[in-house]
Amino acid sequence: MTIAVIDYGMGNLHSVAKALEHVTHENVIITRDPRCILGATRLVLPGQGAIRDCIGELERTELRGLVDDILKRQDKPLLGICVGQQMLLEHSEENGGIPCLGFLKGEVNRFPADMRDDNGHRLKVPHMGWNLVRQTQEHPLWEGIDSQEHFYFVHSYYVQAAESSQVFGTTDYGKVNAHVAVGKEATFAVQFHPEKSSRAGLKLLENFIHWSP
Repeated sequence: MTIAVIDYGMGNLHSVAKALEHVTHENVIITRDPRCILGATRLVLPGQGAIRDCIGELERTELRGLVDDILKRQDKPLLGICVGQQMLLEHSEENGGIPCLGFLKGEVNRFPADMRDDNGHRLKVPHMGWNLVRQTQEHPLWEGIDSQEHFYFVHSYYVQAAESSQVFGTTDYGKVNAHVAVGKEATFAVQFHPEKSSRAGLKLLENFIHWSP
């Protein structure tokens, strides 16, 4: 088995690869070689920074078509992380509005500028740090993880999927209910960083290694 972390120049590649190596003895590679990506058993699509840059780098490295084709075929498990989740939607508000990959119906929106908690205290954007994730549906990647577990976040934009059947986890930040775990068929994607989320994050990565959609 080979797990390929897709290297298009964006994302926490080495931290993700190290976390995967921690939970498996299988071969973990960081690659932008189309032959290696197509030959891998499982794929990880990371992302970090502005979505315009992530989409732009996918196109610059000539991996956009390959990723589109992989998403269309759904013949191997793929895990999206952070902006790697956001890219799967149809459109993002970031950078004045950016068309995304359109694998899942829905939008990526910015947190409101003046959000407050229940006590009236202003909440910072980006949403940064640990927050509770509420599992909304069962999924093999949730196995062995508490339904109200905390994961680590760093983001200013959040996913709102159009179809509830594709939402597997949500997080509340202020009055926003963000869809932080979404999926369809052989693809699962999370807004939080499993590689930075201690035991629960490593367990999710381990579950991904053993997932057979």
